[in-house]
Amino acid sequence: MSHLAWLSELLARFEDEHILVRRGSAEALAPAHLLELDPEDWGRAAAVAARFDCRWAGGWGEECGEALRVSAVLEKGGDHVVLRTEVPKSTPVLPSHTPHFRGADRLERHLQDMVGLSFLDHPDPRRWTRHGAWPEGHFPLRAEFSPVGGPPAPAADGYQFIQAQGPGVYEIPVGPVHAGIIEPGHFRFQAVGEAVLNLEERLGYVHKGVEKVAEGRDPEALARLAGRVSGDTTVGHTWAACMALERAVRLAIPRRAAVLRAIMAERERIANHLGDIGAICNDVGFAFAFYQFARLRELWQRDSLRHLGHRLMMDRVVPGGVATDLDLNAAATLRSAGATLRKELKELLPLLNDYPSLEDRLVSTGVLSKELARRLGTLGYVARASGLDYDLRRDYPYAPYEVLTVNVPIFSQGDVAARMNVRAGEILTSLDLLDQLLRDLPEGAVRTAWKPPGTECEGLGLVEGWRGEILTYVRLDAQGRVRRFFPRDPSWFNWPALEELIQGNIVPDFPVCNKSVNGSYSGHDL
Repeated sequence: MSHLAWLSELLARFEDEHILVRRGSAEALAPAHLLELDPEDWGRAAAVAARFDCRWAGGWGEECGEALRVSAVLEKGGDHVVLRTEVPKSTPVLPSHTPHFRGADRLERHLQDMVGLSFLDHPDPRRWTRHGAWPEGHFPLRAEFSPVGGPPAPAADGYQFIQAQGPGVYEIPVGPVHAGIIEPGHFRFQAVGEAVLNLEERLGYVHKGVEKVAEGRDPEALARLAGRVSGDTTVGHTWAACMALERAVRLAIPRRAAVLRAIMAERERIANHLGDIGAICNDVGFAFAFYQFARLRELWQRDSLRHLGHRLMMDRVVPGGVATDLDLNAAATLRSAGATLRKELKELLPLLNDYPSLEDRLVSTGVLSKELARRLGTLGYVARASGLDYDLRRDYPYAPYEVLTVNVPIFSQGDVAARMNVRAGEILTSLDLLDQLLRDLPEGAVRTAWKPPGTECEGLGLVEGWRGEILTYVRLDAQGRVRRFFPRDPSWFNWPALEELIQGNIVPDFPVCNKSVNGSYSGHDL
């Protein structure tokens, strides 16, 4: 179904349900379509969209005078619709979207904590982001809340984990502080023997106040902040933020800048997938693969430092373009490095499917069904390993991908092995893309000068990061200062999948299941 056809069908279904829809400005959040609703229709609109097989892709709230403005994004076939409504601050109540879209659960709880919205029929009203840091009635994204906070509240907040009872049932608390250098997150297991009955996550321990400290920043400062939402996705998050900024002010970037952004994004994808494949193997004791993939990742990142100015390419993407360029020699060197990596992978990747002991630990471990992956709204390699075929670079391509062929690897088994094999396939696809991008790097400028918009404006950035679709919303005032910034990492939808796929597995398989999902703590906690 074409983009316009499915939108017309959705609007027709809204009309059948007597849901009043006002079409927003065609340019306000282009290429997404803005639909404004009355608050009493908010829940019914979600029910209709769920029956229409839309995906719930994110939501945020913002204070607008005496009202709270709430937005939710739906996706279908690569196209996006933004639903929007307003409720008075005196009675900030809305129907929940979670009964219709499981992926809305934690983001609605985040809105509850940060903005002060109440959702009438949300199945889980417990705090999510705030923990015990702020007293009741203090909402950090309200105007009166200072970015530096106030006196600390008691740390204990009475959070009640799900209980399981019965003969032989016991609990295993893991974290939030872990033995390695990973970020903090708490995992609470109920098990019988080694069999996992239930896993409940609690995140939010690295909440940094990203949304609040963004307020008042200029575009360059916002780009630097976006690059630190999740350090392993600095290119993806900065690109999405800059795309939102540029769309807000209708700023076109040079073609060469778009190609350089894509080069950096594909290099970021490859570096992280190399690291993850090695780490998955390490979690089941296959040290040889861990050392080899770590070696390849290190060489890859050294090339990024040498030719792009930073191992992670942090602060290389900027509003209006990029802050670095490649000369002909550097482009040729990076192409050669890609060919060398491909040659090494030709020998290494087959080994991952040749060792019976490795297969025993990865195949049929941590299975996530296609239907459950869809209901959770999973993204990236987690979704593709369970048979969901979606990639923004191909399905709603942005420059320069609109002229490239993106081969998306899809597996149906939904287990740890499939999530590892998707990563391997994505590396090979990225190497193909890099070879073409570096060979055909266009001439021209790498940055367009920024100009203040002169009026309040908003923009939506959508980029296929290495974990999946990144969605970023930005609202600017007339001087170009940030009024609202919301970066939605794919981890919001992939973390809940870990709770589901571990059930029925044994406790010793948790590390490899966790690594196969590899959600970002920082990208989620904001």
